[in-house]
Amino acid sequence: MPKPGPRTTHKHSDDFKATAVRLSQLPGVEVQDVAASLYIHPFMLSRWRKQAREGHIVTKGVEVNKEIEAELKELRKIKKAYERLQVEHDLLKIAIEFTSARRATSMPSSPTTKGPTR
Repeated sequence: MPKPGPRTTHKHSDDFKATAVRLSQLPGVEVQDVAASLYIHPFMLSRWRKQAREGHIVTKGVEVNKEIEAELKELRKIKKAYERLQVEHDLLKIAIEFTSARRATSMPSSPTTKGPTR
């Protein structure tokens, strides 16, 4: 349920928008990662990118901090590694369930006698 009262919206400066657009244009960086790091919705960043293409937001001359660039690239690497580990974890869980079920069905319910039968 929404809060009562007037709806608040955040106004971002043109410099902030231009920097966000420049960060999202770096190679190997996704829009979702930039939006998450700046605490904005990815749709808003996509809209700013469109406005920059149309010339409403000027991104020329905006310098991107190298630390931020490196941080975003590292975040992307960590996310990829995390997704790979999740897949591996799921596969291991399936393998454990499979071997446990196989042992349960292959084990005899009563001990067998090893002597000669007459």
